[in-house]
Amino acid sequence: MISYLLQAPPKSTTPLIVVGIYLVLLLAFSIINSRRPRGSAGEFFVASRSIGPFLLLMSVFGTTMTAFALVGSTGKAFDNGIGIYGLMASASGIVHSLVFFLVGIKLWAIGKRYNYVTQIQFFRNRFDSNALGYLLFPVLVGLVIPYLLIGILGAGSVLLGVSGVPTWLTGAVICAVVLAYILTGGVRAAALANAVQTIVFMAVGLLAFVLISDSLGGVEAATQAVIDNAPQLLAREGEIGHLQFLSYCFVPLSVGMFPHLFQHWLTARSAKTFRMTVIAHPIFIMIVWVPCVLIGVWAAGAGVEAPGGNSNAVLAKMVLMQLKNPWVSGLLLAGILAAIMSSLDSQFVCLGTMFTHDIVVHALGEEKVSEVRRVALGRGFIVAIVALTYVLSLFPPPNIFDLAVWCFSGFASLFPLVVAAVYWKRATRAGAIASVVVAGIMWCVLFYDGLLAPALAGEHIQGDYLIWGMMPVAFMIAASTITLVVVSLVTKPLPAATVDRYFGIGQKVT
Repeated sequence: MISYLLQAPPKSTTPLIVVGIYLVLLLAFSIINSRRPRGSAGEFFVASRSIGPFLLLMSVFGTTMTAFALVGSTGKAFDNGIGIYGLMASASGIVHSLVFFLVGIKLWAIGKRYNYVTQIQFFRNRFDSNALGYLLFPVLVGLVIPYLLIGILGAGSVLLGVSGVPTWLTGAVICAVVLAYILTGGVRAAALANAVQTIVFMAVGLLAFVLISDSLGGVEAATQAVIDNAPQLLAREGEIGHLQFLSYCFVPLSVGMFPHLFQHWLTARSAKTFRMTVIAHPIFIMIVWVPCVLIGVWAAGAGVEAPGGNSNAVLAKMVLMQLKNPWVSGLLLAGILAAIMSSLDSQFVCLGTMFTHDIVVHALGEEKVSEVRRVALGRGFIVAIVALTYVLSLFPPPNIFDLAVWCFSGFASLFPLVVAAVYWKRATRAGAIASVVVAGIMWCVLFYDGLLAPALAGEHIQGDYLIWGMMPVAFMIAASTITLVVVSLVTKPLPAATVDRYFGIGQKVT
């Protein structure tokens, strides 16, 4: 059976037909199964807080697995070796679950008690500061947009490599499909789509691993080729230094400040709903990352050259070179797109939610903005963000993995804020604002120096941008933490009546 799959007819339009069928079926499933009262803002933005354990696991995992995990990890492993798994996958599996347990459940309990639908609502009320809310909005939107770009660029690079479809067309189709079902069903449609797409891309990832390894003569033969031709890629850390390896562990803390993940947490039916997510999330990460990283390393061992020096295209080239059956190629393409779209939909919805509640409703007052109008405002902002992101995708950065790491580093630099908000009563309004400002400034300066300026100058970026051998995220987190603590200690504490509302909630989680 496997030999048939690997010796089938040459390149054709069949992969695109398979992808088209998948997109149509996904669109139909998401819309039909997300039908609820159209005017309900609670349904559109937080799915009436009725999501169960399985759907929460699938939506949370799906929204954290992007082109970064598939396209980016394969390309980075091709460049730097198997140590990439230790950098992000193993650390992420542990750190993500800890954040879900220590932060996510507390935020869910607080959000349910006070009927929050965005994290900005929580921070604004926790620190009794409108200024903090208005400051966080552009910061979070600015960090989500690169995250969106990762998905659109990843989809474009894969389809271009396998089928020759131009990246601008792929981006337009992906955006249109995601928009169609989230504008109809909101966050429930995103959760349902994520469940389907998570199952699809995990199954397809394993299929790709089996078929590609078989085409290379099996796992042992493929690995032996790496030992013979690129042995440095099998070192525990490859070409990555010790301090760099350790400082990468700060990057997964970013999940604590993802606005789209916060919104998914709020959809949970109860605290017990988190159990499956906390337990299964690390296992799912391993299932997705191991095949992608090994395929990247095997590509280097097989002497594959990155098209145009772009390692983003390595996964597409491996699929094209090793799998000759167009139906299988189409199925694999659908799986890759499933992983990418499972993040895009949640991110689009969360931005519309934030704009509606944190800007318009907060400024005008809840009584002046009906539920129907809130849904309309959310949809309008989603369309605007999608259009902006699509235009930016026409000017791609050189490396998806590096862009993702910078994006996650920005969110991670805000992690001290959420920890202080739920665990430290002495944190003050001034400390919170100062922490966000310092984190934002440091991110902008380092991002420009480390990625944007070289890209604008047309320079080929070799390796990660390091400071004294460490990733910039370590210094961002240190600066924001020190700022938060010092400024809080020298400024007036918040009134006990304000602070005590957020402590002691959700203590009895079993």
